[in-house]
Amino acid sequence: MTAQQTPPFGVLLANLGTPKAPTAAAVREYLAEFLWDQRVVDVPRPLWWLILNGIILRVRPGRVAKAYQSVWTEDGSPLMAISLRQQKALKEALKQAYGCDIPVALAMTYGEPSMEQAGLELRKAGVEKMLVLPLYPQYSSSTTAAVFDRLAKGLGACPHLPEMRFINEYHVHPLYIKALAQSVRTYREEHGSGDKLLMSFHGVPERYEQKGDPYPAQCRATAAAVAAELGLADDQWLCSFQSRFGREEWVKPYTDETLKQWAQQGVGRVDVISPAFAADCLETLEELEVENRGYFMENGGQDYHYIPCLNDRPEHIALLTELVQSNTSGWLIQSTPAG
Repeated sequence: MTAQQTPPFGVLLANLGTPKAPTAAAVREYLAEFLWDQRVVDVPRPLWWLILNGIILRVRPGRVAKAYQSVWTEDGSPLMAISLRQQKALKEALKQAYGCDIPVALAMTYGEPSMEQAGLELRKAGVEKMLVLPLYPQYSSSTTAAVFDRLAKGLGACPHLPEMRFINEYHVHPLYIKALAQSVRTYREEHGSGDKLLMSFHGVPERYEQKGDPYPAQCRATAAAVAAELGLADDQWLCSFQSRFGREEWVKPYTDETLKQWAQQGVGRVDVISPAFAADCLETLEELEVENRGYFMENGGQDYHYIPCLNDRPEHIALLTELVQSNTSGWLIQSTPAG
């Protein structure tokens, strides 16, 4: 791209966020922002303030920090390290596709880099049209909608809003389904196949679905599409939900209970993937790969295999590139005449 050209558009990649460090103080700061979002926990604010500040932020940070310490890398948290690789790979793919530099900024709903930081980065690059791509294949009010809310808040002080398009979901996009299926095939070619494939998604309370949140239905649709792509029989796979907390009912079946039951029923080996996560993080590397492995093995299971998220696999970057291309139709390169 020459100095006389402005980019046709920019891309804002958005994910959940991560603590700055695997310490109790950093985790407390992160959880305070994350769990205060009414999209995440919709308990009435006065009551939730007492619970959050009086109990949760006093008890959980130390325990969660130890979990982060077990998965932390030289490049920081897995989510941040992988997200940065995704950002770089997408930028390179878009340059090849368009023949010019397409600015790609990374933002987190909670923590850093913030929406304001990412927006400023795009604005400095001359971006006047922005495609927002939340890295959530399935729409949920607690994730995708939270990105929209946080972005709107960040734009509150912006005197000149960019033209924007927002990708809500891509839960059965053909390239997404093929990428997930290929990740399973590739893993099984090297490690063999399990008796069952468990597709575990982050859970939400049942009342969210009852109020109209499409997330659980979209998770089930994703799982069914992957199973069909792999040619699995009905008794060879299951869609389940993880990461529940509190006393209320969450969408079922539960991942941990399913693994315990399978082991007790004589299932020898299980393979597990987590399609809702675009990048490996605490919920996959510690909760799924370690904690839930323990549930399966302690109840009589013999072999447990966690299959990594799509991360920066070429098939995943190809999907993200196609999502950008199909959602930026009409955003042509405009050159400023020299002179």
